Amino acid sequence: MNIILIGFMGSGKTAVGKELAAKLKMDFLDTDELIEKTEGRSITSIFQEYGEPYFRKLETETLKTLQDYDNYVLSTGGGIVLKEENAARLKELGKVIWLWAEPEVIHERIKHETHRPLLKVADPQAEIKNILLVRLPFYKNAADHKIDTTERPPHQVAMEIIEWLKLK
Repeated sequence: MNIILIGFMGSGKTAVGKELAAKLKMDFLDTDELIEKTEGRSITSIFQEYGEPYFRKLETETLKTLQDYDNYVLSTGGGIVLKEENAARLKELGKVIWLWAEPEVIHERIKHETHRPLLKVADPQAEIKNILLVRLPFYKNAADHKIDTTERPPHQVAMEIIEWLKLK
């Protein structure tokens, strides 16, 4: 069984995923890191050189390579659920958990990060809200369970996932 974490950037997918993998003695894999390794360049560079549609294509191709993975906690890119085929494939891979955080908290968490190509705009906080509005139905459709990470540390969220999955 795999555990797949979806949600907007800054919702805690990587931090919670690593915590969860450690607690459950599972392997951790970040799809964005896998894409960077495969492409030999950063996500920012991919966006700059080829654009978002190309990156979304890479996400789909990457998901196809994970069909035989087992016993993984997968942290996915924030927009991976925008393609219906990706959402369906995530559900085939395991239990899909949507990590949610309030837009203001997301902004606070990521405002000093320079590797977020979608937020290289004049008003990143407004852009977070706009993107979230578009993505909400996609996250809802793809998720088996939703957890609010707004005021919670990663270890607490990981414990809630374990309880929800009835693994301990």
